[in-house]
Amino acid sequence: MEKNRGYIHSLESFGTVDGPGIRFVVFFQGCPMRCQYCHNPDTWKPGIGQSMTVEEILAQYEKNQGFYAKGGITATGGEPLLQRAFLTELFTRCKEKKIHTCLDTSGIVYRPELVREFQELFQVTDLVLLDVKHSAPEGHKALTGKNQEPVLLFAKALEEANVPMIVRHVVVPGITDSREEWTRLGHLIGGFRNLKGLEVLPYHTMGVVKYENLGLEYPLKGVESLDKSVAKEAREVILAAIREVRKPKKS
Repeated sequence: MEKNRGYIHSLESFGTVDGPGIRFVVFFQGCPMRCQYCHNPDTWKPGIGQSMTVEEILAQYEKNQGFYAKGGITATGGEPLLQRAFLTELFTRCKEKKIHTCLDTSGIVYRPELVREFQELFQVTDLVLLDVKHSAPEGHKALTGKNQEPVLLFAKALEEANVPMIVRHVVVPGITDSREEWTRLGHLIGGFRNLKGLEVLPYHTMGVVKYENLGLEYPLKGVESLDKSVAKEAREVILAAIREVRKPKKS
């Protein structure tokens, strides 16, 4: 009987920005979002890439497993949740081998009617890096082409399952670079009890060449990379807004 197979874009042996420690990073193929600043448009199309079994992925991990003692495996993409069954199988085997599991996702494919599927995945997920694109529904739709509601429902489901969550946010010039946006974002995420951290990333243009190679027009043509100091300022404003939300109310 043929084992389940997943469509994998690529593997990275020494990831240092995708969860705690040194990570073995699995880039899943396929994504329903069309974020204007996406730097991996080559991961969008589903059903292509390397067809791999869980054991084949773990065999690659084990080649350098000595480096991952304080790290583990991170599933990113693309959007890993498009291949939930395979992802759950991968993380289940990881937990059997005592490997730390981290999921980097937008949460965009979450649906309440699929809660049992997601709960099974949550049970074998140690950490979620949740990419929150925008603080407002209309801004989210304009930036990504998708509605914001599934993202917030996913975050709520993580909270109910007590899965630790770190929010990631990209500051894009002219789109998400205002103090008002940052404050709204802090108020939006501050109420989640499972929120354990915040990563604010500056927009960059390193993915532009991929659009050219694919014959695609880059949506943010002419927008320059963001200075890291602005991302640092944004993080401080967002954290201040989170503290406002979490401040004990006077009786």
